[in-house]
Order: sequence, then structure tokens, then C-alpha cells
Amino acid sequence: MSFPSVTDFSVKPVLTGEKTVLRPFTADDAEVMWEIIGDPEVAHFTGTPPAALTPERVRSWYATRADQPDRLDLAVTDRATGELVGEVVLHEWEAQARGCTFRTLLGPRGRGRGLGTEATRLIVGYGFERLGLHRIQLDAYAHNHRALRVYEKTGFVVEGVRREVELRDGAWVDEVVMGLLDREWAALSSRAL
Repeated sequence: MSFPSVTDFSVKPVLTGEKTVLRPFTADDAEVMWEIIGDPEVAHFTGTPPAALTPERVRSWYATRADQPDRLDLAVTDRATGELVGEVVLHEWEAQARGCTFRTLLGPRGRGRGLGTEATRLIVGYGFERLGLHRIQLDAYAHNHRALRVYEKTGFVVEGVRREVELRDGAWVDEVVMGLLDREWAALSSRAL
């Protein structure tokens, strides 16, 4: 069986579900993403960025997402309203292993309605079914219970815990490592039909 090369990450699809539409980012999305990144809950559940964020850096980042050939960053929008509520990302491509890392974040208007679960399923399905990935992995803080439930519902399996990886708000936090394989996704998808 032949699988696509990393260059296929240069294709930025539009993926449509019942509740969400995932689409490529544009520079116009930067202002909303700046607000989402600044949300206290997002800050609590995501790691510290490698460099200080400014509106200009965020604008530059999102303006170039569609040009990146080695990763797939998609805007999560509410299908009913078209409102941008967050992002999903496949990145850290490992060609030899046919694997990559998944991450997501949703702002306040995207939470509690199943948008994150559907967006996760859409991009993970695209990764396995269209890109030919063998493995998708992620890590999440152990105190991010909502995200961990979404990942488990999608089929991710806990592979381990990295203990006390970061000091956050005066307390050490653990990081949960999860993974999903192509054959596991195929089995889950066939049961859903």
C-alpha cells in the first residue's frame, strides 16, 4: 500500500461535520485567536509559549499557517454561525514512523457543545484516512479532565504519565501521554457506520 509523503500536509482541506467546519486559517482570524489564547481557561490548560506572545506575533503566525508544508493547522468554526471558536493541529511529523502529534484549543464559545469532540474526530479521521498516518499522539495536563474525556471518546489510549513536568500556579502538574493507531481508528470507524 502506498502512502502520501509529508508534502500532502501542504493541502489545507475544509472538513465539514454536523456541528463544525474546519477550514484553513487566514490573517483575518488573528484577532479572534488572540482573544481565545488570552482566555484564562486556555492559559490554564496549555503550556507556556516558547516566546512572549503579542498581537503582531499571533497575526504573523496565523497568516502563515496555510503556507506550512509540514503541518496542518485548521480553524474550528461553528457550522451554524461560522464563528471561529478554536483550532486543531497535526504537527511534529515523523516521516519514518508515519506519525505526528495532535493538539487543540477551544475558546469559551466553543466549549460544552460537542464541537471539540467533532473537530477532533474530523482531523484525526483526515490524518488516518487521507494522509495515511500510522500513529497520532498527544499530551495533555492531567488536570484537563474535559480534554482527556474528548480524547478518550475519540479513541486515544493512555500510554503513560510524565510526572510533575511543569510548575503551574505553584503546583507541579502531570502530563498524560495518549496515542491512537490507524488500525484502532479503522475499527472504531467501522463500528460507527
